[in-house]
Amino acid sequence: MPEILRVEGLKKTFTLSAKQQKLEKTRSKTKVAVNDLSFTVNEGEIFGLLGPNGAGKTTTLRMLATLIRPDSGDAFLDGFSVKTQPYEVRKLIGFLTSELKLEEFFTPNYLFDFFANLHNVGRAAREARKAELFATFGIAEFAEVKVANLSTGMKQKVSLALAIIHDPKIIIFDEPTNGLDVLTAKTVTDFLLEQKASGKTIVVSTHIFSLVEKICDRAGIIIDGTMAVCDTLSALTADKSLEDKFFDIYSESVGDEQ
Repeated sequence: MPEILRVEGLKKTFTLSAKQQKLEKTRSKTKVAVNDLSFTVNEGEIFGLLGPNGAGKTTTLRMLATLIRPDSGDAFLDGFSVKTQPYEVRKLIGFLTSELKLEEFFTPNYLFDFFANLHNVGRAAREARKAELFATFGIAEFAEVKVANLSTGMKQKVSLALAIIHDPKIIIFDEPTNGLDVLTAKTVTDFLLEQKASGKTIVVSTHIFSLVEKICDRAGIIIDGTMAVCDTLSALTADKSLEDKFFDIYSESVGDEQ
């Protein structure tokens, strides 16, 4: 399969407040969240970024989605640079953050129309896409219910529908099943597999081993902002489970730091 996403030496450093220094148990005023990170994703595959909380997964995806700018390095999505061609990148991607921030006063129906207009989706295409996605995620009967009155799972499904209104070529999801009940999580994972079957390229970050094993073709294990290992799932799990492999790598990383 041809390469569609290439990450080249991404680095991102954040300034820490006094409170953050205390929480991080450090005297350093800066934190390197992502450090010289490189990997590739092939067209039509599901690629997983696996790692503990604070490993740099979310920062990486936000750089890929052009929400934050890398300090150095670059990433290319279908040939477009996140640093110099962010608007072209945004046309290609659907991005779902792990933090649900839907405006609670509005309804799914209103929000869908609003975001469709932002993506310049015409009325006929918008209505067809809405009918498809609302049926897929069981949103139709809640279309006129304010977001404030929706369950966490339904909010997640509405967020997912909004992220892919424009039928993006590349889907980037940060912790897509985090905090969801088993039924909603299955709906989301089944949908991701359907999208892959239709030719979409998907990048997901997670700390859930079973999700990676179920849907990913390849995965990278990221620890302290660096790529510890990146390979196919079959290679990563050739001699032991993904969970055991992860903890072996994590233990080696911690041991190297001591």
